[in-house]
Amino acid sequence: MTGVLPSQMIETMLTNGQITVTDPCPKDQVQPASLDLRLGRKAYRVRASFLAGAGNTVVDRLADFQMHEVDLTDGAVLEKGCVYVVPLMESLALPKDVNAVANAKSSTGRLDLFTRCIVDNGIEFDRIEAGYTGPLYAEISPRSFSVLVRPGMRLNQIRFRQGQAVLSDVELATMHDDIGLVDGTAQIDQGLGFSVDLDLPNGLVGYRAKPHTGLIDLDNIAHYDVDEYWEPVYATDKRIILDPGAFYILVSREAVHIPPNCAAEMAPYLAMVGEFRVHYAGFFDPGFGNADAGGKGSRGVLEVRCHEAPFALEHGQSVGRLVYERMAEVPDVLYGADLKSNYQGQGLKLSKHFKKP
Repeated sequence: MTGVLPSQMIETMLTNGQITVTDPCPKDQVQPASLDLRLGRKAYRVRASFLAGAGNTVVDRLADFQMHEVDLTDGAVLEKGCVYVVPLMESLALPKDVNAVANAKSSTGRLDLFTRCIVDNGIEFDRIEAGYTGPLYAEISPRSFSVLVRPGMRLNQIRFRQGQAVLSDVELATMHDDIGLVDGTAQIDQGLGFSVDLDLPNGLVGYRAKPHTGLIDLDNIAHYDVDEYWEPVYATDKRIILDPGAFYILVSREAVHIPPNCAAEMAPYLAMVGEFRVHYAGFFDPGFGNADAGGKGSRGVLEVRCHEAPFALEHGQSVGRLVYERMAEVPDVLYGADLKSNYQGQGLKLSKHFKKP
């Protein structure tokens, strides 16, 4: 069987011990094409981000980089600008033909809460080799806001794959002709391209994180006033200038559709696109924007950080691409249809922690 493993197969992995947990799983931890990962009870403040590297465990490397230990039991603050490593409640004993990839959850990315998975012997962030047996860790670096976290919170997620499941450009073009992957002409080149929308009806095209704000408790939903944490961004002549070091929330011009038999992932940032990184949270579940799952196409929210130089971003400029993969089976649950989904049918939208503007 080839493809991304769906919810029912992830449940089987939990049952047969290929995924083990220190605490029982909440009912909604298994997503259509991924498993949410939960913070454990300790965090380690480290002086630098690191990878374990071949022949090393994460615990070995913590001895080199750890500054102090933080007890999360009653809640603890992860401070802006610092790096933490948190053992997760989940561990793996993957079959020899199943690999995994991790990514930040949508709300995590929209808070500029840079979160990656590291593992024993790992030589890449967020990539877990087939047959891996061992613990999982989250590396967390709050970039814009300090956050209050507790054990069991879910900042990232993991997707399991068997074999090569990526759809070719020819297959994508055929699928677009059949069902329409975007509203309009599809840009297909090593995935489905998408562009930025800087011509929204009310003139507001995005938000920029304020540099000095209060704490965000990740348990507080629809709680915080937008204007205390974000500055509105308005385009001039369908153009904005990205400031170096600033973090923006923007939206794609295209409404994206992920059919139930596919999953998608935002492709890694490419330098030729410009001096910025797009999309920290890159998983798109089966059913995202799908009419059968309660959607009519959903815009992709773009989490953008500008790097070395100011950059002029124009309306309709290409900023990234979605790589589509086959599902091994259609999931028992679909994004938007069977799950309460904060971002189905979304346009420009901040994380769920903020009140509606």
